[in-house]
Amino acid sequence: MKIDFKKELLAYKAKHNVFDTVDIGPMQYLMIDGHGRPDSEDYMDAVTTLYPVAYTLKFMSKLDLDKDYVVPPLEGLWWAEDMTAYTQNRKDEWDWTMMIMVPDWITGDMLASAVDKVAAKKNPPSLGKIRLESLDEGLCVQLLHIGSYSDEGPILKQLHDEYIPQNGLKMTGKHHEIYLSDPRKVAEEKLKTILRQPVTRA
Repeated sequence: MKIDFKKELLAYKAKHNVFDTVDIGPMQYLMIDGHGRPDSEDYMDAVTTLYPVAYTLKFMSKLDLDKDYVVPPLEGLWWAEDMTAYTQNRKDEWDWTMMIMVPDWITGDMLASAVDKVAAKKNPPSLGKIRLESLDEGLCVQLLHIGSYSDEGPILKQLHDEYIPQNGLKMTGKHHEIYLSDPRKVAEEKLKTILRQPVTRA
């Protein structure tokens, strides 16, 4: 039976423009770090490296372990020295970690084998930067944003400046986005993105 984590896990469920406080447990990801605009060459290199490794691991899991699953959506952690760079769209100041979740039975040895397989076929440019790491965000506020990525500023400002402080919370960790839509196939105004901010009780 093929597991679809997007349907199974609370981490992939959110309501449109409704702030929900949720507890997200540890999850394992393929990760690549970078800096700058999301239309930069480094960013595109990271994304085009993550996908072939993620799919190679999925097929290895199915064939070798008899455990099949749907490859989860692309996700990103975003931060900057001055976090107003996000609400004001100063993209050149952004740092990021692009990632794809993999189940906890995927091991470092499996990743090394998958990297070798991908290198033999495509050898994407950021292959040497990929790593397997667990992320435990704990208490978070998240919502579903529908529309262009560049239109996230006002709802993020409301989240950071109003909802979080008014509910006795304080921001921790990094801004997290989960891209439920493929921008190559979905109109900009219909893109669905989960926006998440780890928090702690103030």
